[in-house]
Order: sequence, then C-alpha cells, then structure tokens
Amino acid sequence: GEFLQDSEGKAVLSIADEGRMEFADVDSLGEIHKDGTWNKKHIEQVIQLEGVDISAIKKADFTVVTDCVNSVGGIIIPELLRALGVSNVIELYSEPNGNFPHNPEPLPANLTAISEQVVKQKAHVGIVVDPDVDRLALVNEDGTMFGEEYTLVAVADYLLSINKGGNTVSNLSSTRALRDVTEKYGGNYAASAVGEVNVVNTMKETNALIGGEGNGGVILPAIHYGRDALVGIALFLSHLALSGKSTGALRKSYPSYYMSKNKIALSPQINPDEILEKVKAKYQNENLNTVDGLKIDFDNEWVHMRKSNTEPIIRIYTESTSQKSADDLAYRFMDEIKALS
Repeated sequence: GEFLQDSEGKAVLSIADEGRMEFADVDSLGEIHKDGTWNKKHIEQVIQLEGVDISAIKKADFTVVTDCVNSVGGIIIPELLRALGVSNVIELYSEPNGNFPHNPEPLPANLTAISEQVVKQKAHVGIVVDPDVDRLALVNEDGTMFGEEYTLVAVADYLLSINKGGNTVSNLSSTRALRDVTEKYGGNYAASAVGEVNVVNTMKETNALIGGEGNGGVILPAIHYGRDALVGIALFLSHLALSGKSTGALRKSYPSYYMSKNKIALSPQINPDEILEKVKAKYQNENLNTVDGLKIDFDNEWVHMRKSNTEPIIRIYTESTSQKSADDLAYRFMDEIKALS
C-alpha cells in the first residue's frame, strides 16, 4: 500500500483490495497508557489451554535449566514456569539487557553452557528460547539436544493423543516426523511454503489443530496464530510429566530423521528458476511439490531446493534416516545443480 493525504490532511493508508485505513493526524494521537499486566494475562491464557496439566507437572517435581539469552524471555519464562508448578528453576542469562552471551540462534553449537549446566544440576530438561521468545529448543537430561525439529513433533504428538484425527501443518523444509505422528492418529498433514505467514494460511485452510516450523516454532490456533514458546513449554512439560519418561527417552520414541542444510552459489548470469525446472524434468516420475521451489519426496528421504530472493544461491535441505545419507543426498543434488549450471 501507500500513504496518502485525504482532503483534511489526515494520513490515509491505501491498501489494494482492502480499502482505506485512516490514521490520526499528528495533533490527535491520543494518549499512552501503561499496563504491566499483559505477561500475567498471557500466562493465564497459556495455563488454561487444553492439555496443560499443572498437577502432573507439580507431581513430577522437575528441575529445569533455562537460557533466555538476556532478552525478554528472562522476564516471562521463569514466571511461566512458576505458574506451571516448577519450583526448581535454574536461570542462565535472564537479565533482559540485550547483551547476548552467545549467538542467540538456538543451535547446538551455541548452547554449550546450558548443556553443561543441565548435566551438572541433574536437571530433567533444559529450556532455550530465542530473543523474541517464539522459538523453543530443548536439552535432554544428558546434555544432548532434543532437536529443534522435534519440539513441534513432541507437542503435536501430545495434542493429537487428546484430539485424535486432528490436522497439522509445517513448512516444506521441516521434518517428516510430524507427518508420521499425525497419520498415526488418523489426521492429515499438509506442507506449506517456507515462512510463518504461509504456515498460518495453510493451517487456516486445513483447520489444523497445531502447526509450526522446524526451527522450534509452535503455532496453536486455540490461543493465537503465531509462534509462541510459552505454549510449547506448557504443553511439552505436561507431555513429559504424563509420559513418565526422561526427556531423552521421549525423544527416542519418535521416528529418527536427520537433516542436512546447505546452499550452492550461482554465477549472476544463471537463472535459478531454469535450473530447478531442469531438475524437475529429470525427476518428473518422483513425488514432486512445487509450492515453494522444488521438493522431491523419495521413499525414505527428501530434498527441498529453493532459490533465495536476496542473493544468487539455491538452498538445499535434505532429510534421511542417517546423517550420512542426508549429507550424501545433499552433495548429490549439489553436484547435479553444478552440472546443470
């Protein structure tokens, strides 16, 4: 859309297909009111969700280590855990000063401190959130990673056990394990284009019970259509408590897939769309999805190739039943793209 001025000089945002949205002029901006209760209000909504079992969490008497990367999670995550009945919370980096103690991307290489503390404190689980608290990563009791891809899988498994036949959605680059879990309960899985808004739109189209992304983003329509680590934490701890398993044992109960994430640079004169069309033609007899780039689903593995909109590269994500086979599949398609280039 574009900003215009109406006949009275007021700012008006004109949006195609959605009419006009009026804004107050500079002399009529209104007043600012502070309300410090919204954290509490959101926590209350989360703990009242179907499936959140505070009594089970209290009975489990969890010891939890948190890493909130010195951002807003340091304010709300400990408060949520107390509301859920977790009395033993060991906090790492909870001062919301914006000075990240490590790369805030919740990937294994950046989580050595919490991994060590989970083992040292004999904690049941480690909880990691990113700076805006929409991604959730988990650490097993032995310090290993639960796996960002499996945050959504575990939470969906729990909700689907309560609401059998529910539908799920994740993007094309997310693990196949969500599809496996969904079909186990008689539901339908759908894959969207990459991007939270695309996941949400597909969830609405399919009336999904739950959805999200393989980066630890859980989206639950019962509360709102956005990734929310608080929702993931409340449902995961309920699931963990009721399962009677350790975090590591719960992870091992799911299908084991391994991912490889790569990219290949293209020279400026090469058209990535033409390259992907050539790959598509070569594999025309396979199970193809062209919603976002090109995804080829083989029997036990898949490859997803999509061009970048900001740089001359093709991203190549693969998943298979071992890390080696996932890497080998990626290298194979990287070689094929090079040959086609």
